[in-house]
Amino acid sequence: MRLPNLLGSRRGRIAAFFLMYLTEGLPLGFAMTTVATQLRRQGFGTAEIGGFLGLVLLPWAFKWAYGPFVDLITSRRLGPRRGWILGAQLMMLVTLLPLARLDPVTQLGLFTALLVVHNLFGAVQDVAVDALAVTTLHEDERAFASGMMFAGQSLGVLAGGGGALLLMGHIGFEGSILVLALTIAAVMGLVVLPMRETTGTVAARGGASLSAVMGEVGTFMREALQALLGSRLAFAGLLFGLLPISAMALSRGLQANLAVDLGLSDAQIAWLATASQAGTALTCIAGGWLSDRVNLRKALGLYVVLLSLPGLALMLELQRHGWMPGQVAPAALVWAFMAAVVVYHVLFGFIYGARVAVFMGITRPAVAATQFAAYMALTNLSITYSVVWQGYAVHHWGYAATLGLDALIGLSCLLLLPLLRPKT
Repeated sequence: MRLPNLLGSRRGRIAAFFLMYLTEGLPLGFAMTTVATQLRRQGFGTAEIGGFLGLVLLPWAFKWAYGPFVDLITSRRLGPRRGWILGAQLMMLVTLLPLARLDPVTQLGLFTALLVVHNLFGAVQDVAVDALAVTTLHEDERAFASGMMFAGQSLGVLAGGGGALLLMGHIGFEGSILVLALTIAAVMGLVVLPMRETTGTVAARGGASLSAVMGEVGTFMREALQALLGSRLAFAGLLFGLLPISAMALSRGLQANLAVDLGLSDAQIAWLATASQAGTALTCIAGGWLSDRVNLRKALGLYVVLLSLPGLALMLELQRHGWMPGQVAPAALVWAFMAAVVVYHVLFGFIYGARVAVFMGITRPAVAATQFAAYMALTNLSITYSVVWQGYAVHHWGYAATLGLDALIGLSCLLLLPLLRPKT
């Protein structure tokens, strides 16, 4: 039986992009929850884990550099975007499977290197999928499809994080990696392979010379700099992208470290990650729907303030109990931690959609792909440096102080919101 071309219908397109984004979330959840939890249990410091996560996430901060290659080097046989997606997914499998044979504790260097390369191909896939969405989605389905795409990524983070951690208790570390690999292979075989891409305005060239590719990269860089620095609005967008989206500590490495130090079991951490990412997936969809119906800057300001509250509440609880790592955590503190994490992730879906919509609103149509890709790369860079500094801060100042500092830094983006009003 021949598999359907999902790009041929509205429901099929939305399902295809949802599933492709799901595969992008798998390696992120695996690194941030599953591996980080195991490293902490084996006695690795918060600074070391922060450095590990910073390296793993680094390829996502350079998505802007992959765009010219995806645009210029194309395949007539496989399709301009489909070929890149297939190649990236294949390489994600090639770099993921060897991890099943490595011990992340005793072979952390090699394990990290493979995971970095795995995320590199995940980021390349993301660029190609976004390009395919631009040329494939109809105008009246883009907003909802965008919400579904980020919901898919959240569910991928859920499966790679909480899901893999739950599976480890039954099939071990190696088995959980094989399940993640099978998920990527299933999407590649059942969704991407049967797709028939309509090239439209994209010319399937192929055979481009290295000098042509490098020339395109140079042009890309000049356009990006002009778009990002050519006006006060553009420069404000640049700074807004570089700053954290809001408080970040409860979404990344600090959360996994604190969960272990508070005494949560792998099963408890897994269920917490599952509930949190499920909440984010739902509010990503709701946030996409709301983004077309509210004043974006006012809504985004409200979301930034609200997102800082769970971390601040947890900071006060940590101070009230006087708890320190190595001590048995009171049950009330454990429940306060879990509640803060769930509330944070429910709110996070709203803020992400609103921030993306603000970037779209200040992007110049003439260089839309270049400028928007640069903004999104900067947001990934903000995630990368946040997990690094938070790991060092916890090591030197403790969890409570780091949560308070994280909330303060997250609120700083409010200063730029008045400057992000597009000229009419």
